Amino acid sequence: MRKTYSPNFKSKVALEAIKGDKTMAEISSIYEVHRVQVQKWKQIALESMSHVFSSNKAKESQDSAKLTDELYKQIGQLKVEVDWLKKKV
Repeated sequence: MRKTYSPNFKSKVALEAIKGDKTMAEISSIYEVHRVQVQKWKQIALESMSHVFSSNKAKESQDSAKLTDELYKQIGQLKVEVDWLKKKV
């Protein structure tokens, strides 16, 4: 059975590898992870670093704008249905 590691643990190990204070062998022995895995996590962390500082807020605002539009659409639809039901009764 394979071990699964939490994202927090992976980021902790990757950050340790990025710092460069210790060798890969030391890091792998401390955290009991194979050094190839440490190198992969380090590489993934370095590649995704630009996404952390990029347009996170722009994406969030787009998502909230889409949600707001969808909710207004649903409100309009429900209002039309209520008005129709009031006329029907």
